[in-house]
Amino acid sequence: MVSRGRLWDVADMPGFVVDGAEGWVSYGTYRIKDGECELAILDSPFARRGGGSAVIEAIVAAARAAGCRRVWLVTTNDNVDALAFYQRRGFRLAALHRAAVTEARETLKPEIPEVARNGIPIRDELELELEL
Repeated sequence: MVSRGRLWDVADMPGFVVDGAEGWVSYGTYRIKDGECELAILDSPFARRGGGSAVIEAIVAAARAAGCRRVWLVTTNDNVDALAFYQRRGFRLAALHRAAVTEARETLKPEIPEVARNGIPIRDELELELEL
């Protein structure tokens, strides 16, 4: 995963998994540093079953227990479904990192596609936060 100009191995991060009748429904990883918690990855192959919300609740609880002042995440400008999802859960836009994906594609991860499946060019990182 690329976030804020760095390449991360999310397999090395703590996280949570939500299981359902069909197996895992959602999982997420995070990292805590300097009183902040970054939600690194959230994946839910079965949409609208509550798994993503449950993972966020668990990560927020872990962040509070660690004394964090905020939970934050980065997504790309094309990810309109994620933007809506996080905002419905109380996250607010905190920053726009113009051309961050373009730079990451050139220096860190050339396999990032130029255009998303929804036809939107992938260029920028959007930072969202939930103040605790």
